[in-house]
Amino acid sequence: MIYDIVIIGGGPAGLTAALYARRANKTALIIEKATFGGQITHSPKVENIPGFLALSGNEFAEKMVEQVMEQGADVEIAEVTEIIDGEIKTVKTDSGEFHGKSVIIATGARHRMLGLEREDEFVGEGISFCAVCDGAFYTGKTVAVIGGGNSALQEAIMLSDLCKKVYVVQNLDYFTGEQKLVEILNSKNNVEAILGTTVESLMGENALNGIVIKRGEERRTILIDGMFVAIGLIPQNEFAADLITLNSWGYVDAGENCLTNKKGIFVAGDCRSKRIRQVATACSDGAIASLAACDYVDSL
Repeated sequence: MIYDIVIIGGGPAGLTAALYARRANKTALIIEKATFGGQITHSPKVENIPGFLALSGNEFAEKMVEQVMEQGADVEIAEVTEIIDGEIKTVKTDSGEFHGKSVIIATGARHRMLGLEREDEFVGEGISFCAVCDGAFYTGKTVAVIGGGNSALQEAIMLSDLCKKVYVVQNLDYFTGEQKLVEILNSKNNVEAILGTTVESLMGENALNGIVIKRGEERRTILIDGMFVAIGLIPQNEFAADLITLNSWGYVDAGENCLTNKKGIFVAGDCRSKRIRQVATACSDGAIASLAACDYVDSL
């Protein structure tokens, strides 16, 4: 079968793209390698999605998948390994090939992890990545932010307005973020910066309740209610590196129109170069890319 649109990635961007494709009477296939919903599924409570007072990331993902399936989109669990360009695009995966008149890349970006034992186990159970999404969950509590760049400093500043105590742990002896952000952070009485220090291990049974940090041979135990990891993102665009233009960080080099340098190949969500990466902006990209793909298919 040749689909009108093959969508790579089943997060909010990809699911929104499929929804708009089906509403435009275009055949659509979503290829997802792991879990539908993307990063949002790690959030136990989300309060910034329009139309919902609060719900878990998993609940939101389930609602999106149900909606898209009801509209008649096809889904396939597989990992994409290559896209072959042509009048008909061939999407190669670890379980076969799929064909489409157009392709939308919506693979997202995964959070860079610390590489500690039980880290994956604690994601959503004390480990978070987004203060906008999960910060309110820790109101009046003690948290640690890991990282020292702009993202980490912004997370820490936001959390300082909610939390009783915020530790900022940076492996370098200085922050790498903007000086203005450093000044704001230093003005916060409830923030303690711990520089030149790494997180050695995580503590807790069913949920994270502390960390062991290390500077040289010195170790210190900090009891916390949650930890926000902000040491960067890794875009998942490796399979397309030889086909479309990526920037120096590996994100697809595309603007708000979601167009790549290849006709018939579009991009949506966190995998493209952009400043704001939130559910709302991912859904926006999904709609824009899908409508552009529909126009492209109609022009063939």
